Amino acid sequence: MVRNIGISVNPPRKSCNDKLCPFHGTLSVRGKLFRGTILSSKASKMAVVSREYPRPVSKYKRYERSMSKMHAYLPDCIGVQEGEEVLIAECRPLSKTVSFVVIEVSNKNVS
Repeated sequence: MVRNIGISVNPPRKSCNDKLCPFHGTLSVRGKLFRGTILSSKASKMAVVSREYPRPVSKYKRYERSMSKMHAYLPDCIGVQEGEEVLIAECRPLSKTVSFVVIEVSNKNVS
């Protein structure tokens, strides 16, 4: 059974027994949502997500593109590949660097 996480996203088709899954476990999501691209998913149950955003440069009164990397928890029921666009949500700190969880994968590939 898929749990309602309070965000209107498509739930995963697969089910899992992961207790840190927001859909099938007890992990609650709160706070910020970010959309980014998967850079790496080599680590066990963890993905590196890259996010681009405009940053103001006050001297020139313009914006420059900046990029940041975040680590996100990857539940067993969500399968991702490098280059896919994902939606990540904030959760409680799961480790030293992981405070986000992947909740949705877009169908389009970014190559």
